[in-house]
Amino acid sequence: MMPARALSFVAVLLATMLLPPLAAWTQDYPARPIKLVVPFPAGGPSDFLARILAHKLGAELGQQVVLENHAGAGGLAGVDSVAKSHPDGYTIGLTSGSVLSAIPFMTAKFPFDWRKDLSLLTLVARVREALVVHPALPVRTLKELVAYARDNPRKISFGSAGTGTFTHLAVELLKLESGIEVVHVPYRGAAPAVNDLLGGHIGMIVLDVAVLLPHIRTGAIKVLAVTSATRSDALPDVPTTAEAGFKTVLSDNWYGLIAPAGLPAEVADKLRKSAISALRSDELKKQFETQQAVPSPTTSEEFVAFVEAERAKWEPVVTAVGIRLD
Repeated sequence: MMPARALSFVAVLLATMLLPPLAAWTQDYPARPIKLVVPFPAGGPSDFLARILAHKLGAELGQQVVLENHAGAGGLAGVDSVAKSHPDGYTIGLTSGSVLSAIPFMTAKFPFDWRKDLSLLTLVARVREALVVHPALPVRTLKELVAYARDNPRKISFGSAGTGTFTHLAVELLKLESGIEVVHVPYRGAAPAVNDLLGGHIGMIVLDVAVLLPHIRTGAIKVLAVTSATRSDALPDVPTTAEAGFKTVLSDNWYGLIAPAGLPAEVADKLRKSAISALRSDELKKQFETQQAVPSPTTSEEFVAFVEAERAKWEPVVTAVGIRLD
């Protein structure tokens, strides 16, 4: 009779022999729907872009891409869930810029190492942002806003999509350059922040142009500046922050496509090529234009270099302001 240990070894060996080889498994990928984690609530700018991308990416892959909104901690919670997911290609995610380039400098307990725990597939889009105020504020320009804030320290509150997001840091840049004192009110995403701005519960905000544009056009909010190096085609008469006299207040938002580290090379390559093909399609470009977003496909190496440059930009800002999430 064969010893129990030998029987166990034989059973494992037989089971292994029955498994399909890795090459065959990756050739079948994707064999079921793929989950795309969006680290902000439904209805916000990242959610809109993710839905457009998911539809086109699903067509490229021949499999449905399903969104899962996982909000919290300025986008960190959702990205962390991707970093900790099984690396089989069936969980991917959208990251906002601040999660990788600013928030890491706000805590000593960052939950993952982006270099070791994430696969950076491609940059997805760059998005212009605008600074707007509630009509009740008696200002028409950015300089008037700064003058009013100086005369009324801590009387103006500003919202953001979360502590440490670019929507937060843009106003911190303005505070550093102008010396004003305004009070930060963080939200769990852009949509609830806009709702409170419309209701007059906060006085100002910086958010993606596309989110604000319908309310700007109806007069529900007033736009004072675009926080980018160039003007927005959707708001051609609105000056940039530099034109308004505040040259350091630049905060283009951006989004990237990520997956957990350790993906089989064939799966990572298929995801990357499919995403880049989707981002280069005329259909997606037209849809992104409605969100004032510019498709920005890159190689993984280019994406890594871009993140490194963004981290070098935002680390001194976070340090100077003293933002902490601990």
